[in-house]
Amino acid sequence: MKYTRVLLFSEGFGTGHTQAAYALAKGMQQMCPDVHCRVMELGHFLNPTVAPMIQSAYRKTVSEHPQLVGKLYRSGYAKSLNRLTRLMLHRIFYAQAERVIEQLKPDVIICTHPIPNAVVSRLKRQGLPTPLYTLITDYDAHGTWVNPEVDQYLVSTPHVKNLLMQRGVEPEYIHVTGIPVHPKFWERRCREQLHAELHIKDMPTILIMGGGWGLIFNQELTRILARRADDIQLIFCMGDNEKQVADMREDPLFRHPHIHVFGYRDDIHKLMDVSDLLITKPGGMTCTEGAAKGIPMLFYEPIPGQEEENCQYFVSQGLGEVLDSPAVIHKWLDMLAHRDKHAAEYRNRAVTLPIVTPSRCASHVLALLEDRAAEPYGDMPYTFTADNS
Repeated sequence: MKYTRVLLFSEGFGTGHTQAAYALAKGMQQMCPDVHCRVMELGHFLNPTVAPMIQSAYRKTVSEHPQLVGKLYRSGYAKSLNRLTRLMLHRIFYAQAERVIEQLKPDVIICTHPIPNAVVSRLKRQGLPTPLYTLITDYDAHGTWVNPEVDQYLVSTPHVKNLLMQRGVEPEYIHVTGIPVHPKFWERRCREQLHAELHIKDMPTILIMGGGWGLIFNQELTRILARRADDIQLIFCMGDNEKQVADMREDPLFRHPHIHVFGYRDDIHKLMDVSDLLITKPGGMTCTEGAAKGIPMLFYEPIPGQEEENCQYFVSQGLGEVLDSPAVIHKWLDMLAHRDKHAAEYRNRAVTLPIVTPSRCASHVLALLEDRAAEPYGDMPYTFTADNS
């Protein structure tokens, strides 16, 4: 394959959409160096002042009024963005999107968020010839992902494929690829080496993740965990929630040699490799990464909407459980403390599932690109900046 230029558009509403874009880009480049990728949060790139304000407001709404987020999700569940909404998005935030595409001259555009997906769809309706692939980054298919101008859909499961078919998408345009994860999650590393590298002990370990935004569950459950630190090692990863990190480090309850409190980390793949249980919000990316590592999961306080659907899927597959009471965490703490074989069964179950073929999405997209046999627009490739490498 000659130079093939892939432009991946995302948005910063949550961290999973952009992580998926980087994961797919890095995976394709690792498997085929002649594919050159550019990842861009389109709204942030075009409106570097306004976009962060909108994303901050969204983050606050998710944190303080999750039921409102769920209500909005459900109210528009079956609907695509209409022409008027797409026109408004274009005029107010994305007026220069066409110029960006013209300058970068991609062979294919892949969108990992519904908004740039709608913007590019509108441009295609007006004559943009570039093929558009849509990567749905959850285990559900909200109507805003669906546009008649999309050439190929990349989805997580057969269930999501069926949802798209019910909305009129022809099955030959839908590919069950799984959600891509970064190549760092494709293999497991030696635990013994990682214990030394990470300066942690070889003992039952729980990884607690607050997501990229550092959301955390209620204090009662946090303190239940901390009180078991004599026999269970705890690793808290609080994303960019610096205040939460500072508060926990100052709390005497968390000053224990078996408790580690971190902010943002770029080595989550290593922390998962040394952990026996993951407690997390059920974001599509984190759940997929956990499944790729074969680690059992407990899901807390899913945001109504796509996180509820993600949670339901992984629970139905036997890869996790809803953390809805102290009894659940006590059960798992006891199992881990006694090295119960039940926890190991989750890991064995994970590796048999199709979604846990981590390179599957990248290889499938490469096959689609090969089938297109696209002619390059030039000899100079993109410089791929792996900000999330």
